[in-house]
Amino acid sequence: MSTIVVVANQTLGCEELEAALEERLAGGGVQVYLVAPVTRTEGEQQWDYPPTDRYIPNAAQIAHALATGRMEQEMARLRERGVEVAGEVVDADPVHRVSEVVEQTGAQAVMVCTLPERFSRWIRRDLPARISHACAVPVQHVPGSAGPSL
Repeated sequence: MSTIVVVANQTLGCEELEAALEERLAGGGVQVYLVAPVTRTEGEQQWDYPPTDRYIPNAAQIAHALATGRMEQEMARLRERGVEVAGEVVDADPVHRVSEVVEQTGAQAVMVCTLPERFSRWIRRDLPARISHACAVPVQHVPGSAGPSL
């Protein structure tokens, strides 16, 4: 059985990613490992200013919860299709972790799904190329749209 590592967060569940995955899954015998990097948000340190006497989750906690929810939805969708799938939410810069996952799972390919270029921080940070340099497997860049909301 071969493994594909999919790196996505806000694009999880989008049509473009689903179509690219469908091509890979068509022959069967493929398992998927999802890596959902947490979205960095500006003002994380000043979320509750001035401080209040009630608990308010900070921006990083909210971003983590959203990434987890998207990943769980995508895992459920793939499992309904009979695909063996696992995944994890990781730090905002996933290059090192993706490299580790590729090595640990023996993955044959990585698929990185980003928002369109004008919106994508990952494109500005050259994430697909950085992952390609860190991993000894083919890396496919899938430009996508925002996936379904939670």
